Amino acid sequence: MQKMGLTVRPASPVDVPSLVGLRLANAEAHVALEPDVYRVPRRDAVRRHFTAMLADESRPDTVLVAEAQDGRVVGMVEVLPQPEPPEHQILNPEPSAQVHTVVLPDVRGLGVGAALLRAAERWATDRGISYLSAGIYHRNVDAVRFYGRHGFTAAGTSLGRRLG
Repeated sequence: MQKMGLTVRPASPVDVPSLVGLRLANAEAHVALEPDVYRVPRRDAVRRHFTAMLADESRPDTVLVAEAQDGRVVGMVEVLPQPEPPEHQILNPEPSAQVHTVVLPDVRGLGVGAALLRAAERWATDRGISYLSAGIYHRNVDAVRFYGRHGFTAAGTSLGRRLG
């Protein structure tokens, strides 16, 4: 497996079209896994989300992109800090964030995801975050394997039931 020359950097407004493409490609892959759970959002809604996110410098979250040597954005990671649990709950407070990594299919296995995850970890650590989680659908075995290779372990089980 050959590694790819990359620059990982904070996303900027010029990256919005690439971020939209990554989000929609990720959505399509998830719909293929489980069409009753996932959907492909409207392109304009995704564009508005990333445009607003990147315009608001006061937001506590970030999007980092992986840019190939040819200038193409080939992946992204969102780092979304989570609020501390309220005093009335039993969880110990710990600064935490969720990560969502997306890599274009044609560059998977070339170190893009690993580079993005390392950058996300640095970003989080620099902000006092001590715990990262990745909410992965159990049938997304490639993502489960990817995060497992990078030290993520099972941190509980989420159970659900449809009503009606």
